[in-house]
Order: sequence, then structure tokens, then C-alpha cells
Amino acid sequence: MSDWKFFTGGLNRDGRPQQHPLQSITERPAWRQFMSTADFDQDWREASEQRWTELRSERRLDTRSRERGQSFRIRQAGSTGQSEILTAVNSALALRRPLLITGNPGSGKTSLAYAIAYELQLGPVLLWPITTRSTLSDALYRYDAIARLQDTQFDKSELELQILLAKAEDEDYDRAKIDQLKQGRSLGDYIQLGPVGTAFLPSHLPRVLLIDEVDKSDLNLPNDLLNLFEEGTYEIPELVRQKSAATVSVRTADDQLPANIAQGKVTCYEFPLVIMTSNGERDFPPAFLRRCLRITMPDPADSTVLENIVGAHFQREASDTSWEEVKQKVDPLIVEFAQKLQSKKSSLATDQLLNLVYMVRQSQLSVSESHDGQAKADELKALEDILLRRLTSDAGGK
Repeated sequence: MSDWKFFTGGLNRDGRPQQHPLQSITERPAWRQFMSTADFDQDWREASEQRWTELRSERRLDTRSRERGQSFRIRQAGSTGQSEILTAVNSALALRRPLLITGNPGSGKTSLAYAIAYELQLGPVLLWPITTRSTLSDALYRYDAIARLQDTQFDKSELELQILLAKAEDEDYDRAKIDQLKQGRSLGDYIQLGPVGTAFLPSHLPRVLLIDEVDKSDLNLPNDLLNLFEEGTYEIPELVRQKSAATVSVRTADDQLPANIAQGKVTCYEFPLVIMTSNGERDFPPAFLRRCLRITMPDPADSTVLENIVGAHFQREASDTSWEEVKQKVDPLIVEFAQKLQSKKSSLATDQLLNLVYMVRQSQLSVSESHDGQAKADELKALEDILLRRLTSDAGGK
């Protein structure tokens, strides 16, 4: 394996994705260096290594993220589809460039991010789901000015009380508490980094940042991302204006894992693996596209591919024997679903098939056993009508 092919998408003998922690990454291109190695080694490396020890602990990965990482399978489109996806992911890592992934709903765009984080053990995925109201500033950090004002007023009242007690000759007072109240609370207590802000913290390994459905954003958001993607740095004005402390501890998108901010400025050392998904509902400006690598996820229209996807989700829940029994029952459904996907008149997503397989398995329905009677056949038909409704309106939603 060459030194730039980090993500393989390979499976172990038991059918689970391989895991091999990313320890280091190729040398950064000269035009994608944001912090010098000397500055990082002097000021940030120790903190980064401690942070990654925590990020890679088992308790950091929630059950849903682990499931998405384990169940993803790279879908092949022709003879080169799989290699194109792997090449795009590894090129984005090596070149420190964002990866823009387009494809139909259910093609696995979002799950790819979790698969990469799972295989390379890059910690929990930092997720930023996009809506029409999303702004970059909110994804970088949030400053709770109201809470700070309330706490300041409370501390002022408490300070006045302590001073009055201090002036009373017959009362003891807490000098340390008075000094603490005069000093005030740390501004960092009221600042929390968002998923984007956390992803760009100085780190010797790249975090996985998933910007989901970026095509739903306001028209200006792609342009707002340009400077961050090009410069790898951002400022927190509230901290820049504060001159009393050079370094401030703030909360991050990682629970119970704060980070230090120096001089109110955050500059990444390793550019995060930024994965942006799009359903192709809009075009992006050329300046934005120029800064991204782009790949289209193929639709899993082949029944063998669909069978592997279904098996990846359900086989771990049962023994091999019971899974084979389920597989025999749902094989006709998978073949029929593949035929619908191959038809230009149909628009379906893979998770609809997973829903149908789950319900067939739960209700003990069988496609191949006619002796179950007309009642079960009608029940199966009703499930298919509900769960396999087309996503486009060209066929009346059925």
C-alpha cells in the first residue's frame, strides 16, 4: 500500500470493516500549510495527543455512529466505481481539500463519512446538518452574552454583600472570595465551539467534519466557506478584544473535552477531512467548486450489491443460520427492488428497502411461501405499498 492510501473500505473475514488507526499522514502540500510544524510542536502537540487519546476511547463513539460505520459498503458502479470513491477520499486527505459528494437520496453519501471515521479511528464525526437558516458563524462558535450578563449581575450583588460583611467589625469575611468576585468569571465559560470550529482546532490528525446537504443552504453560505477552506483559520472577536488573558479555555462540540484558544484565534495544523453532501438540487459557484474535490455516489442498482448492504445491517443481529433463513425470504424483494432502481421511472432510496426487510422479518412474512395464505400476501403487499413509495411525484407518489 502506498503512503497516501489511508482509507481502504476493506472487510475482515467476519464481514466487518477493517480498522487501522491513522497514526500519521503524508507531508502537507506547501500551499496547504496553515501552521508551521515548529509552532505546533512547541505549543500544541502535547495537547493534541492528549485530546486524541480521549477521542479514540471506546466511550466516545455512540451506538448509532458505530452502526453506520460498520454497515457501510462501498457501492460499485462498473469496474471503476469503487476505486473512484477510494481515490477521491484519499486524495482529499492527502491534498487537505474538502470533498463534495453528490448522489441520489439513499446512495450512502452521509454514511461514507462515518465509515471513514470508523476505519481510521478518527473520533466521532462532527456533524453540521444544513438548513436554509444555517450560518457559518453559528457553526464556528456561539457566545452566550445573556448568560454572561446575568452572571455578572449576580456576582456584583454577591461582591457588594461580601464587602458589607467585611466592613462589619464583628463579622468574619472571605478575602479569597472577594478577590475572586472582583476578578470575574472567565469569558471562555460563555463560548462553545460548534462542529466546524471544533474541526479546525490545532491537531496532528484530521477530524471528520460532515456538512450534510449543503445544497439546502442559503445562497451565500458556500461563499462564506471559501475563506475558511483557503486559510484554515478563524477568529473569535469576543476573545480577541479581551487582553487580560492570552489563553482561554472554551467548550467544544466534544462533550466534556474543552480546548484552549490563544489570542482569540484558531488555526488548524492538519486540515480536517471535510465531507459535504449534496442531492444535486442546486449549482455551486465556480470559486467554491475549485476548492473542492468532487465525486458522485453510484446508485446500488445491482441486486448483489443490495444484498451485501442488507446483510451488513441485519446479519450481526442474528446467527448465520437465522440470517440465511431471513435471506431466503427477502431475496425476491431485493431482486424486485433492484429492478425498480434500474428503471428510469422509479425513484427509491436504499433505506426504504431496509425498512421493508425489517418489517418482513418482524412479522414473519414470506415472499416465497404461498401456503401462508392470502392474508399474509395481502399484508406484504400493503407493506410494499407504504414503504416503497417513490420519492418523486412523476408517478403519483407510488
